[in-house]
Amino acid sequence: MSTFNGKTVIITGAGMGLGLAAAKVVADRGANLTLVDYNEEALSKAKEEILSTAPNAKILTIVADVSNEEAVKNYVDKTIAEFGQIDGFYNNAGIEGKQAPITEYDIDVFKKVIDINLMGVYYGLRYVIPAMQKNGGGKIVNVASVGGIRGVVNQMPYVASKHAVSGMTKNAAIEYGKDNIFTNAIAPGAILTPMVAGAFKQVNPQDPAAAEKEYAQRNPTRRLGKPEEVGKLVAFLLSDDCQYVNGQTIAIDGGESNLYGNS
Repeated sequence: MSTFNGKTVIITGAGMGLGLAAAKVVADRGANLTLVDYNEEALSKAKEEILSTAPNAKILTIVADVSNEEAVKNYVDKTIAEFGQIDGFYNNAGIEGKQAPITEYDIDVFKKVIDINLMGVYYGLRYVIPAMQKNGGGKIVNVASVGGIRGVVNQMPYVASKHAVSGMTKNAAIEYGKDNIFTNAIAPGAILTPMVAGAFKQVNPQDPAAAEKEYAQRNPTRRLGKPEEVGKLVAFLLSDDCQYVNGQTIAIDGGESNLYGNS
């Protein structure tokens, strides 16, 4: 198991869910962390939670909206000022938006999903990659979704943005592999995070637990994924153990994406 001693990792959307889960894993393995989130209270709680299990971790917290280019440049600059370099980047921040048919989707919500899920990821790549080039390389993990490898009913902007993330991952890999920068994406299925819990509330406002149970029965494992399972995959992709994986979008969904169209 690779350690992160002396390495610095930026994680966006770090206040909860998949961002926090990965932060715990890499902090336990010795990483310096920059935690980025728009929610200051969640960010503060996340830092406390991480330090409870990794008391020696060096953690910089930055409140930022990833859809704001200057805010992204700022969290990159502050990380370099604090730690001197950037070795890993978990480009995780994203939102689901609302669920509605294509012809009825709220345009303002659509644009917000694109601004955060697509432009936020792009801005991160735009400013982190030059820092990694100066440092002789690095590892990047973008967050797509199973919605980035298939369609999802009533979630067009989310699906569009996550397909874009998968495409940007491929481009970054082929353009910067020569610089020892490895860029991959993960495609989580239904992992039990606050965002996914919110989606089940939209599906069945009266009984979201019933919607969750019904969805889990479609999965070959008959359960939803755990954030810590995703965190371990992210840690591998950010680590020195990941030596020749580049430009891939890796599903972590219990095998469910293999059933789509066949069940």
